[in-house]
Amino acid sequence: MARRCELSGKDVLSGNNVSHANNRTRRRFLPNLVNVTLMSDILGEKVKLRIAASTLRTVEHRGGLDGFLAKAKEAELSQKAKDVKKRIAKKQAELEAAA
Repeated sequence: MARRCELSGKDVLSGNNVSHANNRTRRRFLPNLVNVTLMSDILGEKVKLRIAASTLRTVEHRGGLDGFLAKAKEAELSQKAKDVKKRIAKKQAELEAAA
C-alpha cells in the first residue's frame, strides 16, 4: 500500500537527520495517514479512504467529502477518489435535472 494521501496527494518526503556534530544521514518524513470512513451526503453512502490527518481537517472545513471533492484537482486524487467524485457529480446532475 502506497504511503500517499488519497485526497490531497501528500506523499513521503526525504531529508537529513543532523546530529550535534553536524553529521548528516538521510531520513524519510512519512505523512500522518489514517483510515477513515467519510459520509457522502449526495450519494447517501460511506466511503473508506486512507488520508492524512491534515487533509481530514480540510475536508471538515470545506463542508464534508462532497464539498472537498468539488474543489479538488483530479491530479491529486487517487483512482478511488476520482470514481467517487464522478459518481457525486453524476448524482448531483440528476438531482438538478429533476428539480
